[in-house]
Amino acid sequence: MPHEFEIRDEITVDATPEQVWEAIATGPGIDAWFMGRNEVEPHQGGTVRMTLGGYAEEATVTAWEPPRRFAYRGGEGEDGSFMAFEYLIEGRQGGGTVVRLVQSGVLGGDDWEAEYDALRKGWPMYLRTLAQYLAHFPGRTATPVSAQGPQQADQDHVWEALKRGLGLTGTVAEGDQVRFTLDGATEHQGVVDSVLYPSFLGVRTADGLYRFAGRGGAVGVGHHVFADVDQQQTERAWRDWLTRLFA
Repeated sequence: MPHEFEIRDEITVDATPEQVWEAIATGPGIDAWFMGRNEVEPHQGGTVRMTLGGYAEEATVTAWEPPRRFAYRGGEGEDGSFMAFEYLIEGRQGGGTVVRLVQSGVLGGDDWEAEYDALRKGWPMYLRTLAQYLAHFPGRTATPVSAQGPQQADQDHVWEALKRGLGLTGTVAEGDQVRFTLDGATEHQGVVDSVLYPSFLGVRTADGLYRFAGRGGAVGVGHHVFADVDQQQTERAWRDWLTRLFA
């Protein structure tokens, strides 16, 4: 039975409305903080396309009002399910911009509650990543990197292993120093910029925003690297890192 849903969230970012618009309504901007590779045709009725893991999803732009409002809606499935997204941008007197998100639609299938829960818990991390991008890498182009690790018994196993792999101990807090080695030779250093225990951990280095996500014992990464890297090679390296971490 289909189930209607709506999720609302917002964040205040240190950027102008025009900078926010570039981040949420252009392909390169979305690549820098959301999922996959993205393309946006810049007009109402245009196509929004996201490619992730070799699979592409398309939606239609339903509102194009730069730099205030951007909205798009995906096609309907056979069961009537669909998703729609709306961003409202409002500059604040004295500086800063409020970004309001509304995701709505219809979820189908027997696992709709789990899907809704994942969507609801995921947006705080994505919006924090948007804020980090605008504060530390504004206007820069990112290579999105995605990889999936082996299934674990539960989230406690995921969290403890991630802490170990990132050189963290005890209770993790924003500002904690991070060290990790990806290829066995080069050490990366950074800081924790987001903690949403036990599901999400964000790390910022000089060259990227590194995002670690876990749900139900599954763990994956969705990074944004602001350096000249080979996407496929880097994704293989992160799959190997996750495999070694949870071996």
